[in-house]
Order: sequence, then structure tokens, then C-alpha cells
Amino acid sequence: MARIVGFLLVILGLATSCQPTNSLIADSDQAFFPLETGRFMVYTITEERFSLTAAPARKSYQLKELIGPTYINASGQTAYRILRFRRLNDQELWQADSIWSARRTETEALRTENGQTRVCLTFPLADGQPWNGNAYNTLGADDYEARNIRQVFRVLENRFDRTVTVVRQQDSTLISQDKRLEVYAFDVGMVYRETIKLQFCSSVPACIGNAQIDFGIRQSYQLLYYGRE
Repeated sequence: MARIVGFLLVILGLATSCQPTNSLIADSDQAFFPLETGRFMVYTITEERFSLTAAPARKSYQLKELIGPTYINASGQTAYRILRFRRLNDQELWQADSIWSARRTETEALRTENGQTRVCLTFPLADGQPWNGNAYNTLGADDYEARNIRQVFRVLENRFDRTVTVVRQQDSTLISQDKRLEVYAFDVGMVYRETIKLQFCSSVPACIGNAQIDFGIRQSYQLLYYGRE
């Protein structure tokens, strides 16, 4: 009996010794940007476009992003295909939209969107930490900053207890507004994105400072639901 108990204690000890490694992986900052074939996220997107020659154009639709299989990219690195589908509402069937890609290293999370790669997050996360989101493309430097790390964030009916907000731009003047931010939730990924790029009227003194929009866009991504297929 003593031998059996001793054997069980050894087995238990081995199993316990494995736990810290798994826990460290599960609790890593990289979990804010999970990549796993079969994961999907469905967003509701609202969009307003403004122009000088037409009335504002408003539309809303749903976008599904499904993480596909891995592949080796042109640089010899392992990446995941992001299969994107679009529909107007729950009653419609999904229609193929585009294919993007994503990959993650020990220090960076990267997405390639419309042929341009950007650095979405850097690890380890730290409040106020800046980085160049355009480090891997030719669009010119674009300073990102991590804020509100591990703070609660609500999107529609969903509450996420651990998130990080990435501020890509947050400038506002009398003649323009440029606000771009994203929120990532632990073990979920991006749950919210807001883009506001507006040019205000400045052609005559009377309209300056009145936030009269000449042209631009307002767009938001809000996570509806997510899961695995």
C-alpha cells in the first residue's frame, strides 16, 4: 500500500511540475492576440462617409473573420490565413470578402491587411509603451501606444474583464479629427475598433471651429460573438 501511495505521489508531483509552464503560456500577454485555426469572430460594422458633393452615406453590415490554416509566407515565417466574410444581417448567407493574414512572435503581433503589414501589439505589454505600427511597411512611421492594460471593457452585451487599448492616433484640431484605436481582450482578440478621419470646413472664416464636416469617414467594429468552428 505504501509503495502504491508513493508511486501516486510521484505521478502527482510530475503532473504538478508541468503546470507552471502551461500556466505561463496561458497567462502570457500573447493571449491578447490568439491565433488558432478554427477560431472566428463576428463584428457589426457601422460606417459613415462624408463628401463635399453628396449627402452622408451611412451603412451597417456584419463581418466574420475565421482563422484558417497556417502557411509559410514569402519571408519563410509561419502565418495564419484570416478568411473574411460579409453579410448585411443575420438573415443573409455569408459571402466571401477577402483573405488577410496574421502571425505572432515572442515580441510582436502582426496583421497583413490589404497587402500592408502592421504591428498590432508588442510584448510584454506596458502602459504608455509606444511602438511603430508601420515598422514592416512603407507607409511611414505611425506611433501606436498601449493603454488601460487589463481593464474592463464592454462591447454591446459583452463584458471583457482583461483588455488592452491600442491608441493609433488621437488628434483633434479646428480643421480636422484623426482618431484611431483598437481594444483587444484576453484570449479573444480584437473586440472593438474605431476609426474617425474627418476634415472640417476651413474655406471661410464663419465655418472654422464649428465642426462642419467637409469629407471623411467614421467607422466602428463591435464584436457580436465569437467561438470555434
